Amino acid sequence: MKKHFFALALAVLLLICAVPAQALTGEGTRAAQTLSALNVVRGAYNVNDPATRAQAAVLLVRLAGAEKSAAADRTHTPFQDVPAYAVQSVRYVYGQGWLGGVTGNTFGASQAITTRSYCAALMRMLGYTGSDFSYENSIAFARHMAVISRNYGDTLTRGDLFELTVGALYAAYKNSDGTILDRLIASGTASAATADTLSLYNQALTVRQAADRLTAAVFQLSMYAEAKGYNLDEPDSTASGFFISGDGLAVTNYHAIRGCSAGIVTLISGEQYPVEKVLYYDEGIDIAVLRIGTKSITGVKTPSFVHLEMAARDTLRVGDEVYTIGSPLGLGLAISTGIISDVSRVVSSYDAPCIMSTADISQGSSGGALLNVYGQVVGVTSGAFVFGNNMYLAVAIDPVLAADLTVEGQTLDQVKQFEASQTKNAA
Repeated sequence: MKKHFFALALAVLLLICAVPAQALTGEGTRAAQTLSALNVVRGAYNVNDPATRAQAAVLLVRLAGAEKSAAADRTHTPFQDVPAYAVQSVRYVYGQGWLGGVTGNTFGASQAITTRSYCAALMRMLGYTGSDFSYENSIAFARHMAVISRNYGDTLTRGDLFELTVGALYAAYKNSDGTILDRLIASGTASAATADTLSLYNQALTVRQAADRLTAAVFQLSMYAEAKGYNLDEPDSTASGFFISGDGLAVTNYHAIRGCSAGIVTLISGEQYPVEKVLYYDEGIDIAVLRIGTKSITGVKTPSFVHLEMAARDTLRVGDEVYTIGSPLGLGLAISTGIISDVSRVVSSYDAPCIMSTADISQGSSGGALLNVYGQVVGVTSGAFVFGNNMYLAVAIDPVLAADLTVEGQTLDQVKQFEASQTKNAA
């Protein structure tokens, strides 16, 4: 008897408001312990106290492995309110342009550091400038670059500060693969042995680590059948997709873009970018590679997108743990976990065998990422068997690995018109 399955229908976009999350009990202490082992935090943790601007300056200097540079720095500062323990650090972060004062001669040393100020300082420390982001959107930009992974309040407690900083250890410096953790060790502030003891360089990711580090590479895809719907911001369907390069190459299912003239991707940060071209697609395999514009629909150019590495189907084995990230029901990005049930399941409506797993996906997850525990994308979530339990399908990423992605490509509307003509000729 022929098995029935469904291709994931594309859900209508639903807008929801994100409520800032409070630090979980013990998270701040655990983060402080990690930073203490790395020689970044010293002394009492006091995780429930407000984090001051002076404390944030000291933390930034240590995080950058720049204590020796700060000690030698002779930059003049106009501030008259800096305690002795923070003078060198404040002088350095001010000279580097990471953190300024609250008035002309006041650093605001005892004031609570705002989340916005600390995110801006972190991004500047990583080499990003005013041409990359503005102070006003520093939180969204930090989310965009996977430096932070959750919402904080307006100001940070010391526990929040430590937690946010630990999450930023894997952030890469601009135009570099080197991370904050790498430079921290290279500077001699922390040791590689300590990082290994703390399992900070473990290649296998927990579900939580995958969510923290990789969700920024996945997006919700809003599709428009006609230009009218695009102009009115009324999508006809939603799906998912993910970046495979920092300059905007992205993957989704073909059925997610079929019959559409325009598309917009929405990142976890809320930023939106247009779909510019289709570089590769295969209806039978149900896969497509898109070029996403690097200038947002509000006209802001991004320096880069967080992106995923790819791994071929033959790296998988039955029983391997996998994760999915997508936008089920158009409600926003979500992660699920499961195991590989079959690495090469023949399904009648696909021209190539599918990967079958127990990692939950729902309507709107079409085009999302199926990841191995190393954070590499191995498949594109596509469908499920209707009458089966936990029988979810993904198409292998292999065709993308072999495709020529240097081509000019076509617009969505050009693909739509071409496919319509092919259907007409076939009839």
